Amino acid sequence: MIKAGDLKRNDLVGMQGVPHLLEDLKVSTPSARGASTLYRFRFRNLVTKNKMDMTCKGDDPFTEIAFEKRDVQFLFAKQDEYTFMDAEDFSQFVMRGDEISEQIDYLAEDMDGIVALVADGRILALEMPSNVNLKIVECDPVMKGASATGRSKPAKLQTGLVVQVPEYLTTGEVIRVDTRTGKFLQRA
Repeated sequence: MIKAGDLKRNDLVGMQGVPHLLEDLKVSTPSARGASTLYRFRFRNLVTKNKMDMTCKGDDPFTEIAFEKRDVQFLFAKQDEYTFMDAEDFSQFVMRGDEISEQIDYLAEDMDGIVALVADGRILALEMPSNVNLKIVECDPVMKGASATGRSKPAKLQTGLVVQVPEYLTTGEVIRVDTRTGKFLQRA
């Protein structure tokens, strides 16, 4: 058992016999004397992929799930199947698009830095790096007099994701995108 106050982002817990991944965590410290600190969690059910919000006190117990983190590399996509390779034993596994729907926009061929959460020999989830480098494949041309602090424009990236970028960027440039928010960070 693990207490709610000890949970961290990307921890796995069991609820009603189903593994859940902790995606987001907010702590509310009360101003009243004697009041309990509240923990607001957002879990993702790893079977149905549904999100669940929950508020707990720090002493509330959760069931821990034994899992292993394995470094994997994304190799390629074919129709709705995404092939990955384990970095240790070079074995390959395939995940369907509906299993990794939130990560698809950030997967570029031969991408490293991805972590697979494995329990009982089964891949439960993929943990993406906090930011990834992606190439701009389509955007409006540079405006004369564009500056770094100027306006933004939409840019389509190699994965199909569209993000707002500063208007001085051009097609073919590589940018860094935050995988948690889907926003442009900087040139890569």
